[in-house]
Amino acid sequence: MADKSKPRMLTIYLYVPNIIGYIRVLMNCFAFAICFSHKGVFSVLYFVSFVCDGIDGWFARKLNQVSTFGAVLDMVTDRISTACLLVLLSQIYRPGLVFLSLLALDIASHWFQMYSTFLSGKVSHKDVKDSSSWLFRLYYGNRMFMAFCCVSCEVLYIILFLLAKSQNEDLLNVIVSSGRQSLALFILEALALFGWAVKQAVNVIQLKTAADACVLHDINLKQKS
Repeated sequence: MADKSKPRMLTIYLYVPNIIGYIRVLMNCFAFAICFSHKGVFSVLYFVSFVCDGIDGWFARKLNQVSTFGAVLDMVTDRISTACLLVLLSQIYRPGLVFLSLLALDIASHWFQMYSTFLSGKVSHKDVKDSSSWLFRLYYGNRMFMAFCCVSCEVLYIILFLLAKSQNEDLLNVIVSSGRQSLALFILEALALFGWAVKQAVNVIQLKTAADACVLHDINLKQKS
């Protein structure tokens, strides 16, 4: 006889945080569909979708609805939405390789981190207490600091998208000229650049740490064979 206390598959699919995740996907799809015709609406929808990433996590903990499916849905949604925005920026700004390199680093570091987490038997890819890097531990260990870095990164990309007036903009010129026009924008860009830089540094550390974990796993397998 089936244990009625165990949640069914449909129940987990319909967890409140997972429903928020589905809404995020729909918002992003609509946002990118109108990104060039309604840049302001796109930016609002994109940012609201990003904020919902924190909201669904709060609901998951509050309602005891934490799930592996929800965690993967969140990460996939985050990576795809950021990737799409970086691709857009690579077509607007020169050199476009800057944004494509950021895209490659983001995906590679998170993929390696998820896989190394699986190999080590950890429950969460954010469990980095054993890392030798203080910045890596600070980033994943302090929820507010991580939120600041993530928000800074997305805000910087949205600002760049809104500032672009053509599809052949010089990245450095746009950042410098916009900062000169408004003190408020200069401060916002400075804060966003700081958080963005920290997040990229964490991505590099994450990639190297996760790659080392994979290699160590290979060494252990060779020794046992």
